[in-house]
Amino acid sequence: MNNCTKSLSHPIFKHISQVSKELGLESYVVGGYVRDIFLHRENKDIDIVTLGSGIDLAKAVAQKVGISPENVSIFKNYGTAMFHYQDVDVEFVGARKESYSQHSRNPQVEEGTLQDDQNRRDFTINAMAISLMEENYGELIDPFQGMNDLKEKIIRTPLDPSITFSDDPLRIMRAVRFAAQLHFAIDLVTLEGIQQQAHRIDIVSKERIVDEFNKILLSSKPSDGLLLLDNVGVLPRIFPWLPKLKGTETVSGYSHKDNFFHTLEVVDKIALNTNNLWLLWAALLHDIGKPNTKKYVQGQGFTFHQHELVGSKMVSKIFREMKMPQNEKMLYVKKMVFLHLRPIALVEDIVTDSAVRRLLFDAGDDIDDLMLLCEADVTSKNQVKIKQYLKNFEIVRKKLKDIEEKDRIRNFQPPISGELIMRTFNLPPCREVGIIKNAIREAILDGIIENQYEPCYQFMMDEAGKLGLVNLMKNEG
Repeated sequence: MNNCTKSLSHPIFKHISQVSKELGLESYVVGGYVRDIFLHRENKDIDIVTLGSGIDLAKAVAQKVGISPENVSIFKNYGTAMFHYQDVDVEFVGARKESYSQHSRNPQVEEGTLQDDQNRRDFTINAMAISLMEENYGELIDPFQGMNDLKEKIIRTPLDPSITFSDDPLRIMRAVRFAAQLHFAIDLVTLEGIQQQAHRIDIVSKERIVDEFNKILLSSKPSDGLLLLDNVGVLPRIFPWLPKLKGTETVSGYSHKDNFFHTLEVVDKIALNTNNLWLLWAALLHDIGKPNTKKYVQGQGFTFHQHELVGSKMVSKIFREMKMPQNEKMLYVKKMVFLHLRPIALVEDIVTDSAVRRLLFDAGDDIDDLMLLCEADVTSKNQVKIKQYLKNFEIVRKKLKDIEEKDRIRNFQPPISGELIMRTFNLPPCREVGIIKNAIREAILDGIIENQYEPCYQFMMDEAGKLGLVNLMKNEG
């Protein structure tokens, strides 16, 4: 067996070993931390299994390293306890074995051996343990050849995969997530088990599914995980909107691209440039409105008019159904989906100052993210066309920078407020106030007047005159 003493460099391990000896307990570090030692990946979460009370061991180790009792989190229902120590989170649990009912992924738990605890682990690469006992400190205990699977880059279950995934269907998402994150392949027998039990994903909460789905999106090439989810029959069950983008159609020589694969390509391109989860969601959903707007026009071909508007309206519904946050994150994704065609339209048309001002105003501080999304949205196979698009995007970016510096349009508020309009003309809140405010904003965006008080005040007076309003504040301005 391998000895991993050198890998246990964090001081907490020696403390756990000493306290375990004093209490007469067997203790082991298990799971992802062990896996990541051999993958040379940083991991700040240490899982400790002991043959006895994990809570008692946690309290004793915390006392030894000077952590006060109130800083030890105890979860009696799960028999676990955890604390933070020198940049890592350490969780303690007693070794256990589990049994499951058909309609729940919450197991019945009873005390068990180390072997029982390793048997209940999801994958062989997560079922390895390292002894923290004095007599064999650092010894690797690997009953399912997890080390070999690490070398072969294989995701495999320790026991019968059909039972493994039926017992806890969230492991389906975890298998795909690990495959995507680590660039591993899923063992064929394990893959068959996932396909057989794909329907069981329905009993998993949306929150747990989204947590794993987000980790797939944050992998270096999200399409690997998304395609895996689709191939095993899980994607239509957890995220039915995406598979609806599949397919091409040809009528009278006119075709449209497969928007499913286009979307995956856009998400991959975004992933190369950012780890902003919500921008990745915007990439995933940017064309989500296309199935509902698809139309064939004789002599013109297929159109998807206003798919950006329809798609943006779908975002809130999708977030709600997926139990995702209904907050500024959702509004950000909604805005990105709604605006994703605007910079492309500027590329295709003459780039006017007015159009750029309006884009800056509507996108605000998210303009750079929007440009990233739009550049990723160019997935043509025609390299000449791509080169031209990207060249034009450079022109748009320069124009954005120049106008932002000159006109200060991003997130701007016109210097004339509604309150000033009401005071000047002795008006209550009314339609005329809105008309004047809107006219000032549009004049600034069109470049008719500068975004400064004096020209805006004079413009207000001119507009008010057209409406027949009288200035009751003769000294104003």
